[in-house]
Amino acid sequence: MTLAGKVVGFAITASHCNHGRTLRALEELLQAGARVVPIVSYNAAELDTRFGRAEDWVRQVEELAGTSAIRTIPEAEPVGPKKLLDVLAVVPCTGNTLAKLANAVIDTPVLMACKAHLRNGRPLVLAVSTNDALGLNARNLGALLAARHVFFVPFGQDNPFDKPTSLDARFDLLVPTLQAALEGFQLQPVLIAYQPVH
Repeated sequence: MTLAGKVVGFAITASHCNHGRTLRALEELLQAGARVVPIVSYNAAELDTRFGRAEDWVRQVEELAGTSAIRTIPEAEPVGPKKLLDVLAVVPCTGNTLAKLANAVIDTPVLMACKAHLRNGRPLVLAVSTNDALGLNARNLGALLAARHVFFVPFGQDNPFDKPTSLDARFDLLVPTLQAALEGFQLQPVLIAYQPVH
C-alpha cells in the first residue's frame, strides 16, 4: 500500500541520541508522500541534552512536517474521537514508553495519542530503541508483540557484547513497516541479525 495521501502520526520520545536517525526517518516518510502529524513527549520537547536544545530539535521536526507538533495530552486526545490518523508511528519508542504503553499508563502526549488511536482499531507502529528491551522490559515487549493492531519496525541487538539487553529498530525500514501495517500484517522478519548502528 502506498503512503501517498495517508495521514501518519509521527510520535517522538526522548531517546535524544537518536535525533539524527529520527529526522532521516521523517524525511523518508515525507518523500513517500505521507502527510505527517508530529507528536512529541514532554521529555523530547523540554529536555536540553548534550545532543542539542529541545526547542531547536522540535522546530526542525515541525519545519520538515510543515505543521506544529502536538505537545500536550489535551492536544493528543482528539486523535481518537476525530479519527485524525491512518497510522501512528513512535520513532523512537523508548523503554519508558514501551513499559507505560504495555501497562496502560497514559501520562504523555505520545501515550495519549497511542491510546486514542488504538481505540479506533487502527495500526500503531513502534520503532523500539532501548537498552533494557531484553531485561526488565522484556515482559512489556512480549505483551505488545502479542497485542492487536500493534506492529514493530524490525529490530535486533545493536551491541550484544557491551549491551546484551539492548534492542534497536532499523529506522530505514519504517516506510515498508507502515505500508505493511496498513495492510494488517507485520513486516517480516521482525527479528533481524545484529547490525551496528551508524
